[in-house]
Amino acid sequence: MTSVCPLAQENVWFDKPKYDLAEKKYYERLAKGAPTQNGNSLNSLAGEVAKARQHIKNSLQCIDDIANMTSPSAVIEVSNRLNSLEKENTNLKLKVGNLTALLAKLEIRVKELETGNKSVGMQAVAQNSTVASQAVAKAANAASQASANVKTAGSQAQSQPAKQEDDDDGVDLFASDSEEDEEANKIKEQRLAEYAAKKSKKPALIAKSSIILDIKPWDDETDMKEMERRVRLIEADGLLWGASKLVPLAYGIHKLQINCVVEDDKISVDWLQETIEEIEDYVQSVDIAAFNKI
Repeated sequence: MTSVCPLAQENVWFDKPKYDLAEKKYYERLAKGAPTQNGNSLNSLAGEVAKARQHIKNSLQCIDDIANMTSPSAVIEVSNRLNSLEKENTNLKLKVGNLTALLAKLEIRVKELETGNKSVGMQAVAQNSTVASQAVAKAANAASQASANVKTAGSQAQSQPAKQEDDDDGVDLFASDSEEDEEANKIKEQRLAEYAAKKSKKPALIAKSSIILDIKPWDDETDMKEMERRVRLIEADGLLWGASKLVPLAYGIHKLQINCVVEDDKISVDWLQETIEEIEDYVQSVDIAAFNKI
């Protein structure tokens, strides 16, 4: 039987009316609200039917998608994109051709420059060699001329001594030497006198020192202004008083810090300290805070 009817076992599509009838009865019972008999079998059958319907919908959707892709608008869009790609391809080919042509020109130019540099170098070497040969020839000519001059000078010198010996007869050589010595001594004395005069005109450097003195009072009741006035009254040649300020010590006591410039040859630091300390009503002691040479 199987060999006679090979399609006897194929019951899917041949039983489709049965499935449709069962589905129709199922939905009619659901609409009426009546309970179903053989619920498990019906549920399984309904599930199979739902799967089959979903499969059919999916296949139909795929067919619709394929139809949409093959629509005239899609074909036009694809053709436009192909045309644009072809144009870009042709433009790229043109640019590549231009670049290759430029590279070829550059290679030719480089070769020309290399050959030109070689020829220029050979010309420069040739010119240098010719210049060097000319210089050597000139030097040789100069040497020959110098040797000839030396020979002529030697012959002239040999011919002149006899004449000079005849002319020098009766000349006192020692008298001329003494006269030259006297003239040289006069010039030397004159130059020494000029040097001494210039040195005497230069001003002598005066050694000076800058001194900062710390003058301490007896107590906080000492009149510092009066003490400063009495200090500045000390005047001497080579002494110049400068700025001053009050520096606090402790317990309200201040010391007078005063600057002065003295000439070392005229003013002694010890004399200055002793003179300030003679103001016994205001000054207790005098110290040197800083001493700098100017």
